[in-house]
Amino acid sequence: MQNNPDANKIKVLLADDHAVLRDGLKMILAETPDIVAAGEAKDGHEVLAKVRETHFDVVVLDAAMPGLAGMETLKQLKIDQPDLPVLILTMYPEERIAARFLKAGASGFLTKDGASEQLVKAIKAVFRGDKFITPNLAQKLALDFLGSEKQLHELLSDREYQVMSMIGSGQTMSEIADELQLSIKTVSTHRTHILEKLKLDNNAQLIRYVIENKLID
Repeated sequence: MQNNPDANKIKVLLADDHAVLRDGLKMILAETPDIVAAGEAKDGHEVLAKVRETHFDVVVLDAAMPGLAGMETLKQLKIDQPDLPVLILTMYPEERIAARFLKAGASGFLTKDGASEQLVKAIKAVFRGDKFITPNLAQKLALDFLGSEKQLHELLSDREYQVMSMIGSGQTMSEIADELQLSIKTVSTHRTHILEKLKLDNNAQLIRYVIENKLID
């Protein structure tokens, strides 16, 4: 019987809705002898299905998945397999979402522009049971912990925070609904709750709030 050459490798599930990015991550892992890209998923539902049917050692999860959002996927993964390390991949500066994802059980963070240099190191770290965060993020989290009272946007739910960021970046209700695979009515309801919690009256004030608090690039 032929031995499986990947039997002793760290088996990784790559979850991102962009095939080009997944291909890039696979190329990075292909150069590493002790890690293998053992599966791919393009949305949160596919992540949960694949993890339930196949053993993975680490999940690399896009923070902004369509449909079932990255946060919702992470929370369900932690229910299904609480010991499975999940490394969050984000296009945003990690400090903007780090606290939320760490509290939900994420093992680490990696920005997409830093993946080529840090992916292998991050996967090995979370596989060992360590947390993977950059020194800059560690410093920011420490300062936030020592800082003043909560800002208003910290009162938002995870989906509300995501919708707020998208409105703040100039996306329309229909664009947000399409990207998140939600109805326009649902997105509008989220917007109403966001404005109420932030004590704002309209989108213009919301965009200004997002920019002033540096919640988007």
